[in-house]
Amino acid sequence: MFEPSDRPRLFGLAPGADFPADLLKGLLERMKNRPPQDLARVELVVNTRRMARRIRGLLDTGPALLVPRIRLLTDLHCAEPVPPAISGIRRRLELIRLISALLDAEPDLAPRAALYDLADSLAKLLDEMQGEKVSLDDIRNLDVTDLSGHWARTQKFLSIVGGLDTDREAPDPEERQRKVVEALIREWEVNPPRHPVLLAGSTGSRGATHLLMQAVARLPQGAVILPGYDFHQPDRIWSQLDDALTAEDHPQYRFRKLMTGLGLEPSEVQDWHPATTGPAQRNRLISLALRPAPVTHQWLEEGPDLGDLIPATEGVTLLKAPSPRAEAMAIALRMREAAETGQTCALITPDRQLTRQVSAALGRWGITPDDSAGIPLQVTPPGRFLRQVAQLLIAPPTAVELLTLLKHPLAHSGTGRGRHLGLTRRLELYLRHKGRPRPTPEDIRAFAATERLQDVAPRWADWICTHAFGAAAPAPEPLDDRVTDHMALAEVLARGCLDETGSGDLWTRDAGEEAQRVMSALVEDAPHGDAFAARDYTDLVGAIISGGEVRNADEPHPGLLVWGTLEARVQGADLVILGGLNEGSWPEAPKPDPWLNRQMRQQAGLLLPERNIGLSAHDFQQAVAAREVWLSRSIRSQDAETVPARWLNRLTNLLSGLPESGPAALKQMEARGNRWLSLARQVETPTPIPPARRPAPRPPMEARPRDFYVTEIERLIRDPYAVYAKKVLRLSSLNPLMREPDVMLRGDVSHLVLEDFVSGVAQGTVPLDAGVFLQMAREVLDRQVPWPETRLLWHARLARVADWFVAHEGARQEEAAEILNERKGTARIEALGVSLSARADRVDRDHHGRLHIFDYKTGKPPSEREQKFFKKQLPLEAAIAELEGFGKTGPMPVARAVYIGLSNPPEEAHAPLEETSPAQVWAEFTQLMERWLDPEQGYLSRRAMREVRFNGDFDHLARFGEWDETDDPDRMDLT
Repeated sequence: MFEPSDRPRLFGLAPGADFPADLLKGLLERMKNRPPQDLARVELVVNTRRMARRIRGLLDTGPALLVPRIRLLTDLHCAEPVPPAISGIRRRLELIRLISALLDAEPDLAPRAALYDLADSLAKLLDEMQGEKVSLDDIRNLDVTDLSGHWARTQKFLSIVGGLDTDREAPDPEERQRKVVEALIREWEVNPPRHPVLLAGSTGSRGATHLLMQAVARLPQGAVILPGYDFHQPDRIWSQLDDALTAEDHPQYRFRKLMTGLGLEPSEVQDWHPATTGPAQRNRLISLALRPAPVTHQWLEEGPDLGDLIPATEGVTLLKAPSPRAEAMAIALRMREAAETGQTCALITPDRQLTRQVSAALGRWGITPDDSAGIPLQVTPPGRFLRQVAQLLIAPPTAVELLTLLKHPLAHSGTGRGRHLGLTRRLELYLRHKGRPRPTPEDIRAFAATERLQDVAPRWADWICTHAFGAAAPAPEPLDDRVTDHMALAEVLARGCLDETGSGDLWTRDAGEEAQRVMSALVEDAPHGDAFAARDYTDLVGAIISGGEVRNADEPHPGLLVWGTLEARVQGADLVILGGLNEGSWPEAPKPDPWLNRQMRQQAGLLLPERNIGLSAHDFQQAVAAREVWLSRSIRSQDAETVPARWLNRLTNLLSGLPESGPAALKQMEARGNRWLSLARQVETPTPIPPARRPAPRPPMEARPRDFYVTEIERLIRDPYAVYAKKVLRLSSLNPLMREPDVMLRGDVSHLVLEDFVSGVAQGTVPLDAGVFLQMAREVLDRQVPWPETRLLWHARLARVADWFVAHEGARQEEAAEILNERKGTARIEALGVSLSARADRVDRDHHGRLHIFDYKTGKPPSEREQKFFKKQLPLEAAIAELEGFGKTGPMPVARAVYIGLSNPPEEAHAPLEETSPAQVWAEFTQLMERWLDPEQGYLSRRAMREVRFNGDFDHLARFGEWDETDDPDRMDLT
């Protein structure tokens, strides 16, 4: 293929070239006059499996010919035996064992929750050290003049690497790759291959790959083909790329390093296929824009020589969206047009949030792009299910955790899934009604006893109690036992209570198969791990699952592609969209290195953080030279301004500073982007819908409620619509699963404390003493309130009022002949068919046959004015007492009705019975009921709320917000 030469061979393809297609064109051009079998002897080494598939696909399109041997960089073979690489999980388990021992000895070094992260970081550092041939002694001998405490801690962790059993039977992946490359180079030195060997598509950023590229370039029939080589960069710029500390973030730095190692000058790099050199004028523009920072003054010198830039930027669209959502919608619209016109469109971005938003926007038109990154395993159903099941090993589930698990699509996915879901929904209502934030097996079995599906419910309850509540094992156990138990528990929860064998749908389809592969790999390597506590094991499983990826299960559109930057380096498309061109996204912000700073990495010979920035710059330089390209970014992200990517910033600054055509070209680029932003706004503009009117429904008379509790009368006055929703529509708000220590619970607990204490004093079993009162309060709080902080706070509040309450209670006890707690009374308006009921907190009968009605309030009691117009509870209870009585007392006169307020300060608030007698209150109530039984009366929403900001349970049903309290009511007659 090549003429004999004593000089290494380096070729390049300019940015903008379709690398696989042009690579084949150059190869076939060189082999066209040679026998067909010579092409089959060509060995083509590429860096990604996707690129190998693309080359094979191009060859399969014809014409018929013998094809070259295509190999991956990671699948090289040599005569010298090299053992397979150690699995990543095994290496991390070994490191976890050593780190755990170190943290046991020195717990202040790091939290145990960081075990896996520390092991993962150390494993990556070890892999990199072996790939770059850096020893632990090289790290120890670094010149650190200021031996800070941080470096001392780092040394302790790095010493762990020296304690690893890194025998030659299980090298790390980078070490194995380097050994294979070194063995192959030794073979070539003795017996170089006579057939052509081409290494294509790699930039040589890793040490082993860099060595291989140099060796291939020196072979008698070897050559290296570089992607995105800048043929327009002057020699004086190349010479400034020798210092890694200042030049590694430049897109051509790795090529300069390779040329220096081979002893070549830039002029000796040949064009692999000159017929496809990419858009030359745009490449000159980009090359000038990406000059190293110290020489950007050359923009003024060389910029005018670029000529008319309108043709160079004709296919470039600059999209500056106001928000990430607008950016995603504009991109989705352009990709949709590409699908309709038959274009191949590739979205290239490292921003996974943007790709998800674009995919969601395309989903509204039923379009699924071909996403090379797939879906993270941890967000798929099997990944989520395995993580949820692992949580059961730590402690029995809370109500939220239990129902989340039972509602998972893989739970009970064997026989009887429908019955399982029905029972789960009714169990949720049961737990909400009973207020069980932490249910017990007894609660589950009590629910099953009430179920109508008696043939399934007991067995279903036993299944939950045995496996969900009986799985907790927080103490350390051997890892292989942990993994086995975890997978067995996941399978039994997936198959359900009606099957004896199987695993339901847990391991089915692509996501299930990937989950099984990941867990099987953990099973295989588990003997190398130490004993794990349940919490540490859960962290380990979550981290391992997060590394898995699943290809999209749906059939993607073949012409709409979503690529990461790695795939984009060696691919081509009709339209390329560079999305998320903001600092921190592209290039991605360097991840903090917990071990070595930048200067120490340089001294040791490790990769610098700028390496990834330089690779991203190279990706940008390649992609921006596409025939049609979008440069897209959002001006704001969340609530903050964004900073444009440095390369985009350089390009726009260069264009805006050039005379004549530069600003005009930039303006046209932005105009093309603004057009798509305008289309995106039109798509996102909602269809105007007239707002709802303020409801005041008028149901028929037979549907109107006639039975009330006294506590509902205030709601009937303030928010009649809430009464309509509850009593006519029969709706009710659900209690939260995880009940918070709210005002209602505090009131219930306080009432229970007061009732127990008052009854005990009345019966003579409890002394009237503040200390006894507080002791009883503590017992009730311990029994009823599961939150330690809340128990202390509420006990302190009761302690503030204990002396006051005991002092006043003595007077009440002396006056009372009988004390009745929680007694119910009901009175009726026979003419209207209306009944009013009440359950009084406390009713005392004095020695004169009069009743004293008390109501306990944990907050401030209502004022007399509030009781006069809205809070009618005590006056109405007094009326019921005089008309019908409470319990078995019969009608009796009421001496007083009093709120006992336990706020700070405590107080007693009397109902204004002298001003408005019980008889008058009952007459007013009768009048109120007559009004609500008037067919013309509507149940108005938010009639007289105590505060405008107060939210009612049914405001969303009334569509409050589309109207306000100043709007006229919409009186709708219902049938």
